[in-house]
Amino acid sequence: MRLDLLTLHLVVIHLLIVLWPGVSLGGHQPAETTGNGREPVVIFLSGDLMLGRAIDQILPFNNAPVLYEDSIKDARAYVRLAEQANGPIRKPVDCSYIWGDALNEFRLFKPDVSIINLETSVTQAASPWKRKYIHYRMHPKNVECIAAANIDVAVLANNHVLDWGYGGLAETLLTLERAGIATAGAGDHYHAASQPAIVETAQGSRVLVSAWAHASSGVPDKWAATVSRPGVNRLDFLGPETVHRIGRSIKAVKRPGDIAVLSIHWGGNWGYAIPPWQVEFAHRLIDEAGIDVVHGHSSHHVKGIEVYKGKLIIYGSGDLLNDYEGIGGHEEYRADLALMYFAGIDPATGQLVRLQMTPTQIRRLRINKADAGDAAWLKSMLDREGQGFNTRALRLNGNRLDLRWE
Repeated sequence: MRLDLLTLHLVVIHLLIVLWPGVSLGGHQPAETTGNGREPVVIFLSGDLMLGRAIDQILPFNNAPVLYEDSIKDARAYVRLAEQANGPIRKPVDCSYIWGDALNEFRLFKPDVSIINLETSVTQAASPWKRKYIHYRMHPKNVECIAAANIDVAVLANNHVLDWGYGGLAETLLTLERAGIATAGAGDHYHAASQPAIVETAQGSRVLVSAWAHASSGVPDKWAATVSRPGVNRLDFLGPETVHRIGRSIKAVKRPGDIAVLSIHWGGNWGYAIPPWQVEFAHRLIDEAGIDVVHGHSSHHVKGIEVYKGKLIIYGSGDLLNDYEGIGGHEEYRADLALMYFAGIDPATGQLVRLQMTPTQIRRLRINKADAGDAAWLKSMLDREGQGFNTRALRLNGNRLDLRWE
């Protein structure tokens, strides 16, 4: 049967959209280079990486499995829950195991800088922070499991890094430093906690990573670093003075060609709604504080994405890896699914050139590429939650997603 010219034309357009990532019907067209012909700086961003409890128990070195939770007192119980849900895990696993399919994505995208939110204390400390329900710790000898993915910066401004007290924080900082992994958002005192991590790229640009934790994410007030006490960069208010304070710290070190990333732990664990105060704060960081990328996390699931004045805002990155397999509740949010964010940023302007995302699923306590159905679910969610921001996702080969924005 012969195709008329109109039908043939539509078929060709459809094939181009499916097979050629750079083609889209409307919206921002991703570019391979920046407006000045330079290669963009590719930054990998992830949601929470929670390597304690069950994951610590399957790694080469283990802390004592004792827990201080109301219902579960042994971390190995979480391993059994994961195995009951998705099959047996041969223990101990090697350090590359937890990254699973993510390692191939790193080889494919070759990020210039890789940033994670490490929501785990790296310590052998035996005394947990009292009056806290859940405590995460990973044995310090397992730090090589973070290094296995060539992570450059571990963000520590979150509600688990002091789970094992100030001694646990000190051991975490020292262990990561010895492994060559920079940290941001926690330190021996306020000045150290508020200093950005600075990573040089092969292109000659620098990426500055500052990290903060808002009270809404459950960070205890006593965890706030002061001039005489270790802790995290904790924020109580997100008003103009906070924006000015962040702006002063960034502008003191930012040079032409630098890209400033602000990583912030904020909001609750569940729910897609993005409150106006988060939107306003993110916009002011870009308008007034010299921030180029806002990297938000705390929600256990992926949330909507905005591109504001050409700058990337991720409001909730989800959990890249946790030990929640087999635990019921909140199934409608699909917390087992996450995204690996690979953002191409123009160092001359700080603007987003391209954002490609790899859908992942947590199974058997490791990161796996999501199948076609789960990738479609994530695409649909991004489209729905991005309506208010004029963003949507385009499906690419390999179940990867590409952001489009107006």
